[in-house]
Amino acid sequence: MSGDDFPSRLLLALKALSISRGRLASELAVDKSVISRWLSGRQAPTGQNLANLTALVASHRPGFSLLDWESDLDALSAKLGVAPEGSNTSWGPLGGWLAESVLRETKTLTDLRGDAYEGHWRTTRPAIGQPGRFVHDACLIRRAENGFLTTRIAVEDMRFEGWTFMTQTQLFSVLSEPRTGMFTFSIFNAVLRHRAEVLDGVSMGLQRVGGGSPAAMGCLMERVGFLSGDRAADDAAFEAAAQADPLAPDGSITPEVAARLMPDVGPTALAAGGMAILHMPFATSLSRGPHL
Repeated sequence: MSGDDFPSRLLLALKALSISRGRLASELAVDKSVISRWLSGRQAPTGQNLANLTALVASHRPGFSLLDWESDLDALSAKLGVAPEGSNTSWGPLGGWLAESVLRETKTLTDLRGDAYEGHWRTTRPAIGQPGRFVHDACLIRRAENGFLTTRIAVEDMRFEGWTFMTQTQLFSVLSEPRTGMFTFSIFNAVLRHRAEVLDGVSMGLQRVGGGSPAAMGCLMERVGFLSGDRAADDAAFEAAAQADPLAPDGSITPEVAARLMPDVGPTALAAGGMAILHMPFATSLSRGPHL
């Protein structure tokens, strides 16, 4: 087992035992920040901590041993009793689309942290047809019946719908528009421990003019509300937000956000110490939780 593999295995154990991070820290007599570092992959447990963790799991799952941490995710899931090995009945429409191990890992992460992203959002991105200007899109993120995150985005008269998959440090979204058959893809930097309030990343789609040329751009998402618990009311709120003028007023986008979403990239920028291609470094991400 590599250090990169341990976080997903620990998440499975937490789910199987219904143990929170705080309780795990208490049981192992370590600080909560240590558990966070294990889950983020920034630090691997010491031999003694791994032995203590194994003993804790074994107290709930008799027969569990240190060797079980070396198992692949399917075998470990079966050992922990999270789901029978090879079973994908809980994946719904996602079954068979992505690898079982990928679905299992993102489902475990979503079980633990998905509520940090559910809610109403507003995007800010460069306006493709109006250089130098920005537009806003209404966005709704919530869980589907299979427990995964679904995302809806209103882009002018189009309504993109699809799935958002969580990893340790990113959110991957694949959306399509049923009427036009267009797709949009995005990768956003995640918020590691708090409820997400702001996310930044890269979005890719098609221009609606000029033959539908592919376009990639920086994108910011800001939380504008929480789910009400009433799906019909949340759908209505999403549609109401979608009716607003998408064009951001002049001067409403701060210089910091504008520079983040429209950085100078390419050979000239690279020669001056900048970026050769558009990317959103996690180390300088604008993604954050609530201001405390």
